[in-house]
Amino acid sequence: MNRVTLHSRRRTGGVTLIELLVAMAIGLVVTLAVTSMVIVGESRKRSTTSFNDANQSGNYAAYVLDRALRSAGSGFTQAWDLGIFGCQLNIKRGSDAVLPRTTAFPAPFAGVPQAVRMAPVLIYRPASGSDVLIVMGGNSSAGDIARPVRSIGSATNKLRLDNTIGLRQGDIGLLSRNGTPDCLVEQVHASPAFLDSAGNDNLPLGGTYYAPRGQADNTDLATFVADGTAFFTPIGNLTANNLQLQMFSVNADRTLVSYDLMQNAGGDTAAKRDELAQQGIADGVVALRAVYAIDKNEDGNFDLTNDAWVKPNDTAYNIEQMMSTPAKVRRVLAVRVAMVLRSTNYEKEVVSKSSLTLFDDLPDALNESYAISGDDLHFNHRVVEFTVPLRNMLLLPTS
Repeated sequence: MNRVTLHSRRRTGGVTLIELLVAMAIGLVVTLAVTSMVIVGESRKRSTTSFNDANQSGNYAAYVLDRALRSAGSGFTQAWDLGIFGCQLNIKRGSDAVLPRTTAFPAPFAGVPQAVRMAPVLIYRPASGSDVLIVMGGNSSAGDIARPVRSIGSATNKLRLDNTIGLRQGDIGLLSRNGTPDCLVEQVHASPAFLDSAGNDNLPLGGTYYAPRGQADNTDLATFVADGTAFFTPIGNLTANNLQLQMFSVNADRTLVSYDLMQNAGGDTAAKRDELAQQGIADGVVALRAVYAIDKNEDGNFDLTNDAWVKPNDTAYNIEQMMSTPAKVRRVLAVRVAMVLRSTNYEKEVVSKSSLTLFDDLPDALNESYAISGDDLHFNHRVVEFTVPLRNMLLLPTS
């Protein structure tokens, strides 16, 4: 009786080797299954996060461009026929000539003409690579009131206006004259600080931005305003930083960048000024394209019966033609922008098409193709398109 009981206890006191191996095998299978699920989940999470990041980056880039384009022309469009549209910008920052340039702009703006002319919006299309958007706008509440310049003032750096009411220290103005190729960017400046007052018709110029003469015809201030047909148009204020003369494009690092034509950040050398003038806006942007909405019959409306969407490399509307013909600048009522975005997550499988079509709802001649090849096929791509009406151009009278 006791022997049987002892033998029974020994047999039920543990597991056999076979049972242990079976348990380990089951555990390994469960572990592998859970691990596989975690890996797949994390992979999908990375893909989703990367794609969402690209979407957010694209939305922000679209917001920045939309805001800049909607404000294009603020402060100076109403004076478009007073020598402003198409005039060659002359900008000096201290002793440094900012515009016109003597060297090419840095990449990705290298092909833009070194002598930039005034216009709300210009588009430069290089032989390859992304387009360059040039957008100019100021302070609409202070501008759009061109003030006649009667003559040179009591000193060579002063202008004699009808009055100086409303002007203050640090204001930036555009000195223009119809029929003259130059326009000069000037800053209101005096020491002690200038204050407007009744009966004061002398406006002192100087400070950070002061151009004593134009480069196109080498005309000094006194000669520029001698015949009484020049105008001073306030377009912003240095302290308020509300004057935006900017370029936008995509660099080699797949980043949408801007370039400040005023070079407001300064710098000790030309290279440093170019570096500080650039600012990254949004990454993951691999291409930028834009087209004009041209009001060909100049009735202030856009319809495809009489008007047209036009590429920026069209022989009649390329950047050289636009800058030299102010009437063509006035015909631009809107800009259509397309951007190609790329995610940052590399997928094992091919996830992108070999080609994307931009402006596919416009006439076939305006369609743009963006080719994708090699490793780029393993990254998700997305096209963002939007149309921006130029509000200040739409407000101009048609006659």
